Amino acid sequence: MEKEKLPNKEDPNLKEENSELSLDKNDPKETEEKEEQLSPEDEIANLKDKIARTFAEMENQRRRFEKEKDEAFEYGGYSFARETLNLLDNLERSKQTLENDETIKDKDTLKKLIEHIDIINKDMISIFKKKQY
Repeated sequence: MEKEKLPNKEDPNLKEENSELSLDKNDPKETEEKEEQLSPEDEIANLKDKIARTFAEMENQRRRFEKEKDEAFEYGGYSFARETLNLLDNLERSKQTLENDETIKDKDTLKKLIEHIDIINKDMISIFKKKQY
């Protein structure tokens, strides 16, 4: 049986292998060395590119947030409008119930109450028309 030769730390072949293995593209030391090798003009161009990309990313994010905010207000408004329409329906039903009530049918308070209900109804409808719901 032949003994397997273990690599010696002093072995030049081992040093070459280790140096090749340590060259990783994400290695910060290598990146720093590459940056040091760039000319000042190239370095300025790289920095300008990074800044431009960062600003573009910030602008895209601002637009996304603006769009999300607008959609939230828009859909929130529709929800409010739907619930308010129920309120208008209830006002109209109340008005009809009061008008059909025989005990207060010919009284002045009924007329005033119905006038106020009509005013509220008209105001709410004008708000809907103004907001285009």
